[in-house]
Amino acid sequence: MTPAVLLLKKYKIPFELLQYHHDINSTSYGLEAVEKLSLPAEQVFKTLVINTDTQQLVVAIVPVNTQLNLKAVAKNLNVKKASLADAKRVEATTGYILGGVSPLGQKKPLKTLIDNSAEKLNIMYVSGGKRGLEIALAPHDLKTITQAKFATIASV
Repeated sequence: MTPAVLLLKKYKIPFELLQYHHDINSTSYGLEAVEKLSLPAEQVFKTLVINTDTQQLVVAIVPVNTQLNLKAVAKNLNVKKASLADAKRVEATTGYILGGVSPLGQKKPLKTLIDNSAEKLNIMYVSGGKRGLEIALAPHDLKTITQAKFATIASV
């Protein structure tokens, strides 16, 4: 059980776990999940940790078939600049390794933005806290449990 799964169980949030055998040579973890689980790419979301110019870490959740728009993230956070956080800092802060960073059950809960494309979905998929593990849940449940905000932060 990962911290993400334990958190969902603790709050009795409905979810489903999907597992696949992670290929250690894969570098696009989200797209690997799409392929191996035969899921629609627009429903599978990657969890990225962003560092702002104020040194604040923030979670950004966007579909795996899009790119994170760092300018849009900065604008939503009212900061001048945002960039991807250093891997070691991500792992130390969240407790998860890259490719398995879940927006749920992090060691230190971070401010979270979810791309607004999730709002129209009934189910979205996010990392379950390790490579090869995905969690299916309702976007509004994810928003509630992470105290997130929906925002336009992805670009094609």
